[in-house]
Amino acid sequence: MKKLLYITIIVLLVNGVKAQQLPQYTQYMLNEMAINPAVAGKDNYADVRSNNRYQWTGITDAPRTYMLTLHSPLKNRHMGLGTQIYTDIVGPTRRVGISVAYAYHIKVAEKTHVSLGISAGIQQWGIDGHKLHLHDAGDDNLLIQYQTKTVPDFGAGLYVHNDQWYIGFSAPQLYQSPIKLYKDGDAKGTLVTHFILNGGYKIKVSDDFKVEPSFLVKYANPAPLEIDLGTRVIYQDQVWLGVGYRHHDAVTALIGFMYKNYLMIGYSYDFTTTNLKKYSTGTHELMLGLRFSKQQSKHWQDDADSK
Repeated sequence: MKKLLYITIIVLLVNGVKAQQLPQYTQYMLNEMAINPAVAGKDNYADVRSNNRYQWTGITDAPRTYMLTLHSPLKNRHMGLGTQIYTDIVGPTRRVGISVAYAYHIKVAEKTHVSLGISAGIQQWGIDGHKLHLHDAGDDNLLIQYQTKTVPDFGAGLYVHNDQWYIGFSAPQLYQSPIKLYKDGDAKGTLVTHFILNGGYKIKVSDDFKVEPSFLVKYANPAPLEIDLGTRVIYQDQVWLGVGYRHHDAVTALIGFMYKNYLMIGYSYDFTTTNLKKYSTGTHELMLGLRFSKQQSKHWQDDADSK
């Protein structure tokens, strides 16, 4: 299984086969900044979130993804800034990136806003030759210590939302930067433009309970369409349980808690439905979030004064 995983990676990065390059998240509905720059500054507080994903537990050197996002509105609330930093590790390969996002928010109805966003940054692709297992002789140039390639990265997004629903469209990796890790290698490998559509709707069932169905659709030519469907049941805007389905990949479950409207903890587990279930016990994903606002600072001060 290890050799199969490594061969697939080499074909993708060295021979330039185009496929889905972006990491996936089960808790996509809880950190939209990770997929759409137009989200930057959409709320009246600064928001920091971290997603840590450990995919296909039980398979040696399976994918691991670490993401940190930060975004906040500017003083006039019509604009927002954000950033994301991430590391995506698969076998002998590593992708590290950082980008900055800018968004402009337009009020189109009493509680509805349209946001337009752009992002710019860099990605560094690397491959550790010491971890390669070559099928054929004659490719010894791959077995060198470590090769990296840094490329520019640009994206754009559109986001429409109010207190009850949201829908977003984004296009990461708009510029298809060439990825040529080896001096004498094939230069056909590039960043692939992805198209992502996501949305959600909160249904008030009672004073205590809400139900939020959500979806995410991701496409990158010529890879197959990826579809995620999910539903959360939310209690008093503090505790939630959810289930989901990723087409031809996994059934998912998630749980989370919001403490005093500023500290968020979320966990999800993917039950693999493909043949990988013979080798993997599933996928774990942990999300942590913090909100910062003047109102929240007042709550913290009140709590300190009461002690």
